Amino acid sequence: MRYYNSAVIAFLLILVASCSSKKSETKLPDGVGLLISNMDTTVKPAEDFYRFANGGWLDRAQIPADRGSWGSFHELREKTQADVLEVLKSATDNSEYAEGSDQRKVSDFFEIGMDSLLSERVGMKAIDDYIKQIDAIAGKADIQKYFTKQQLYGGNAFFSIEAFPDLTKSDVIAVYLSGEGIGLPERDYYFDKSSKGKETREKYLAHVARMLELSGIDKSSAARQANAIMKIETALAHATLTKEERRDPGKIYNKRSVNQLATMMPSFDWNAYFTDLGLSGIDSVVVVDIDFLPAVEKIISTTPIADVKSYFRWHLINLTAPYLNHEMVSADFDFYSKYLDGVEKMRPRWRRVLAQTDEALGEALGKLYVDKHFPPEAKQKAMEMVENIKRAFAERIKNLDWMSDSTKQKALEKLSTFTVKIGYPDEWKDYSALVVDRNPETASYAQNVLNAKRFNLEQQLAKYGKPVDHKEWGMTPQTVNAYYNPLFNEIVFPAAILQPPFYDYRADEAVNYGGMGAVIGHEISHGFDDQGSRFDAEGNLRNWWTEKDLAQFRERGKALAAQYSQYQPLDSVFVNGEFTLGENIGDLGGLSAASDGLQLHLKEHGRPGLIDGFTPEQRFFLSWATVWRSKYRDETLRQMVKTDPHSPGMYRAVGPLVNIDAFYEAFNIKEGDPMYRPASERVKIW
Repeated sequence: MRYYNSAVIAFLLILVASCSSKKSETKLPDGVGLLISNMDTTVKPAEDFYRFANGGWLDRAQIPADRGSWGSFHELREKTQADVLEVLKSATDNSEYAEGSDQRKVSDFFEIGMDSLLSERVGMKAIDDYIKQIDAIAGKADIQKYFTKQQLYGGNAFFSIEAFPDLTKSDVIAVYLSGEGIGLPERDYYFDKSSKGKETREKYLAHVARMLELSGIDKSSAARQANAIMKIETALAHATLTKEERRDPGKIYNKRSVNQLATMMPSFDWNAYFTDLGLSGIDSVVVVDIDFLPAVEKIISTTPIADVKSYFRWHLINLTAPYLNHEMVSADFDFYSKYLDGVEKMRPRWRRVLAQTDEALGEALGKLYVDKHFPPEAKQKAMEMVENIKRAFAERIKNLDWMSDSTKQKALEKLSTFTVKIGYPDEWKDYSALVVDRNPETASYAQNVLNAKRFNLEQQLAKYGKPVDHKEWGMTPQTVNAYYNPLFNEIVFPAAILQPPFYDYRADEAVNYGGMGAVIGHEISHGFDDQGSRFDAEGNLRNWWTEKDLAQFRERGKALAAQYSQYQPLDSVFVNGEFTLGENIGDLGGLSAASDGLQLHLKEHGRPGLIDGFTPEQRFFLSWATVWRSKYRDETLRQMVKTDPHSPGMYRAVGPLVNIDAFYEAFNIKEGDPMYRPASERVKIW
């Protein structure tokens, strides 16, 4: 039922007179576009816009017991996962998919994962062979041998290896080594001196000991081993770049020859290591955390082998626990979800297994999904919106008053060369080399997961020495998200995000531009945020700015970071404006460009009448706020602020708005209103 507070209606009628040239009302089908029942029209938009846009939903919505947070993204992801389950079940019942086909492997992987009785029967035997190899370690050569094997199967002890384009020469594949090997969510957890930080480390120690006990270690030995593991992980964390430093491409690009690696970590036979991974002809790699390899060398050289073995055992257990028997799965949930996130109960098995199936065979699953859920016209509609917002972004660049003409030309050149991918890949990934065991006498869910991890790493490392494939996707079609890849200078929008509330062909364009349009603008803006702006039109890490322009850009970024650092979601917990800067620039630039894109659309296609009493401009900003409606458990929010480069949803909803003049005009926001920020304090970057 729709209802309006009379005082608010009178207020909105004033806005209508000043913002709309039409007085007619356009009616949308029920349930399409904005839902007035999700708003709180007793609150003035100039006082609390987030509440005005989402108050009804905030009052009604409950965070599910198996979630740490809830919002528009979660709602759409739940729907999409149900759609994926439906097509997966259809594939299972479809005899046209031959044994060994990618689609049959998807079905087999899921079915073995869903067999909880099989997981109980197999139990820890699923990882017995790996534990025996750990137990057999007697020296440094054995350490390297096991380390290499666990790395192939997705283990993250010590450091990881990846292959993707070279940051400075994006048409060549480089090999990267990155610091890993810790069990807490982020390095700063090891050094947080607050009472909560100390408590978390104590809980983690107890969790590690509990998992070791469940794996067969006696109680007193497990406690001692947990302390030894914590000592190793703390040393690794100390040698790892901070999350803020990792956002600086210049700090993570440290190219070193293989001979230099031998100096940094002489305990390793690097040529043998690369050969065992199937890599040949390597003369150099990029070391992301420059101090990390010497730290690993010190651990290997000075730590008792028994403690290194305990460390390997723990990371094997931590890697596989979610795929073992119920006792291990529950213990893993108790620490990582219940304690760290405040989640009350475990997600249903089918959702957990489906998520892992998606990670293992994402494109095979995606092909099934798009065949049923992504009509060709959706791609065309999205492409039209992309082109409109690119036009708007180009005009914004041309009109910048702080940037020189020479830098503007470089920015426009980069924008003009953006590649756009929408929906799904033109060429699907081939999973023929992936082994999925479906025989209940020999199979285990854990081993199938490990097989998939090995397959995906070997596929990635096999790219080394070959031409860069620009047709590859970094997300599956059923992913509710989007991304910008600076090395390809591309923006990518998977099929699943082209659904309400982001996009609905039945809704008015103002709502679509405030949802999907702003997502498009956000990804475009990533090409020009504090990280993306370091890469040129060819995707190379190269400065294309004048010194003066770069200084201006950084000053504006600092001002935006300072704004967000004032947001306090919990007592003594503040948003990290420096860490979230890239996403905040993306939101501000993206929403601004989408707003201009809407005006281009209205100019070309005409303005509609009022809808639900709101102008197109008002509906645009309301749509944006709707996308970011969110509720969080305190522990989830606390962890998000520490580990996620995105600001919490409520600040994404309003943080950009207070810097956009069109928002003030749309809702007649004046000095003295809580949402008001003086023009001199409004940050304008793109």
